[in-house]
Amino acid sequence: MNIPSKKLSPSDLLAAQFLEKAKEFNASIELIKVLKSRTYCIGQSNILIRASSEGNRRYFFGINYITVEEIANLDNPFVAFICGSIEKIVIIPAKILFRHLPRISHDRNGEYKINIDKDLNIVLAGRNNRLDCNGFVNNWDLLLSPPIIEEETKNTVEESVHSILQGRLIEIGNIRGYHTYCPDKSKKFNEKKLDEITTLSTCPQLQFSDYNLLRQIDVLWFKNRGSNFVPEYAFEVELSTGVWSGIGRMATLMDYKNVGFYIISNDAKKYKQVINSFSEYKERYKFIANDLIGDLYSAELNLKELRIDIGL
Repeated sequence: MNIPSKKLSPSDLLAAQFLEKAKEFNASIELIKVLKSRTYCIGQSNILIRASSEGNRRYFFGINYITVEEIANLDNPFVAFICGSIEKIVIIPAKILFRHLPRISHDRNGEYKINIDKDLNIVLAGRNNRLDCNGFVNNWDLLLSPPIIEEETKNTVEESVHSILQGRLIEIGNIRGYHTYCPDKSKKFNEKKLDEITTLSTCPQLQFSDYNLLRQIDVLWFKNRGSNFVPEYAFEVELSTGVWSGIGRMATLMDYKNVGFYIISNDAKKYKQVINSFSEYKERYKFIANDLIGDLYSAELNLKELRIDIGL
């Protein structure tokens, strides 16, 4: 396939050449549309592609914490740093990069400034500190033959993103001082089961709610009122274009007038179609795009870090 180089930026051209190279290995390639970053499923791996023009001494890449976190929570995740040429690619497992992010400079918006030196090692904080990437340079075998994942632990991209959004909602609730609950105890977010980051292991029973429906809601935030837990916020993550059952589950909290109902999705059109079936109560529901949850989560983490830094 001929690449229309005149229509592409230098970084887009390098990314296109990377995908062409992957095809030489007979790898299947599919753009992951539920993520806004340039991420592809290549064979059995999920890979974020970043490209930098040829530099004199170093190659510079900007990458946001939120983006790396999303990639690292997928199955078999990698980041490919194309260093000026398709012949110089650092193909690094995303979880290794994720562990070293605290040693890479970043701004208050969670934007990391990743520098790769002329020897294709990642520059870390401190004099002459480097992450040795020798084993990752042009290592297509690592990408195309990733570790085997047991069938019962495999996740689709949608399942992984669903868990990421649940994890972020739980952490936001925790930061704000709510008691948090999630029914998906075995799903993971940042190497921890969701059950490990919620403050409630079981869902509180409420007088005016169907408990079987209540305990299936994706994420719940509660406040203490005396010896009782009172629901404050309910969230359902809807990524599938099929039946949206979450709206119906949250309706079991309709008698609690203070509770906010939130649908997290990027399909606003589908949301409007479904919510019209609940015309009597639709004012209680609010639609939030997936990306905005990521932005809010990042802001909450930054504010928490700032409060700790200044002691206020």
